[in-house]
Amino acid sequence: MELTLTIEGTSDQRMALYGPAEKNLRTLRDALGVRIYARDSAVKLVGDSEAVGKAALVFERLQERVHKGEHLSEADVADTLAEVAVEAGDEARSTILTYRKSAAIKAKSPGQEAYIQSVRDNDLTFCLGPAGTGKTYLAVAIALSLLRAGKIKRIVLARPAVEAGEKLGFLPGDLQAKVNPYLRPLFDAMHDMMDYEQIKRFMVGDLIEVIPLAFMRGRTLNHAAIILDEAQNATVPQMLMFLTRLGHNSKMIVTGDDSQSDLEKAVRSGLSDAVQRLQRVSGVGIVRLGHADIVRHRLVTDIVQAYEK
Repeated sequence: MELTLTIEGTSDQRMALYGPAEKNLRTLRDALGVRIYARDSAVKLVGDSEAVGKAALVFERLQERVHKGEHLSEADVADTLAEVAVEAGDEARSTILTYRKSAAIKAKSPGQEAYIQSVRDNDLTFCLGPAGTGKTYLAVAIALSLLRAGKIKRIVLARPAVEAGEKLGFLPGDLQAKVNPYLRPLFDAMHDMMDYEQIKRFMVGDLIEVIPLAFMRGRTLNHAAIILDEAQNATVPQMLMFLTRLGHNSKMIVTGDDSQSDLEKAVRSGLSDAVQRLQRVSGVGIVRLGHADIVRHRLVTDIVQAYEK
């Protein structure tokens, strides 16, 4: 894969980053097996997706040190390479690296660890559980980590707009204004993991698409992470339509709380139906989170249990 990085800062800072006669770049090439082409403020990385992802992270760390006025020695470059290698090992278990270094996300319960591992092991994962268990948050984090590492080319986030139903066209504003209230939780999760300007650039560049479920009909999504949130509000036909959008080299994550459907009582939830039909299909992971996995305010667990009673 190819990945082009924009190197910020002055020409002196770029020279410090690249090293004397681009020595630091040669060190990264030899250590990670990637081809690196540097020209002015742009660096192009070419190679295996995993190696390119590591190289991009090393550049990010080294840039931070240069911008703080630190001098980069050979030992500094080697230490950063080792640090990234250790983190890559952690990532294979329960750590998710997003676009903010400070926002590396770790599983906070055994259930969340199983959820993360299921997504890594399967092309399609269903995650069911009550509010506060991190279903949506972790799905968005995993998708961003895959995009960051170059393992996918885009992210598609979808939600059913149940409350609007057939009256969506009568709501004020354009399409984005109509559906924003339904998609807000997905944006909230992204804002914890990316800068606002970066989200805007990715959406303009079609790297991230946030749409209502109904607008996914007729599409096939290759090289993508595809997330359906609040899936308990999808009907059986809608769920079938969504699941058949899965293309080559893609990951699909379906999240929802099957005890909280907003559908009419006579309408069967597509989430419950799909879990029942697909539970024995190879390549499909089904994870159910519980009260022990709730990571919001401690009262959320008590509230959920009180309402269940």
